[in-house]
Amino acid sequence: QVQLVESGGGLVQAGGSLRLSCAASGRTRSRFAMGWFRQAPGKEREFVAAVTWNYGGTMYAASVKGRFTISRDNTKNITYLQMNSLKPEDTAVYYCAVHRGPGIHNTENYFEFWGQGTQVTVSS
Repeated sequence: QVQLVESGGGLVQAGGSLRLSCAASGRTRSRFAMGWFRQAPGKEREFVAAVTWNYGGTMYAASVKGRFTISRDNTKNITYLQMNSLKPEDTAVYYCAVHRGPGIHNTENYFEFWGQGTQVTVSS
């Protein structure tokens, strides 16, 4: 089992920045990709970004590309999501998850061991 704990959420004005962290413990899978998803009120959870274990590849949702950056520190088992130029539509609960097996994908069914989420609220 892998335990994931997200942190770094909060309230920020539009145009501001936040950095989310996802700390992994337990039987960590440092050689698998990590991903960030988000769920806004009344909406389904959606993919945000993912990064392979060795930085060989990253994926971003079109809505965040150029504003968000995903990274990871395998020595600390932490995955980050740097969010810049935040918009009110970025308001959501943000979750991290571990990719199942090798490769990288942008759909939920490829991910497991979800964290409890961290709330991000962007005011206009």
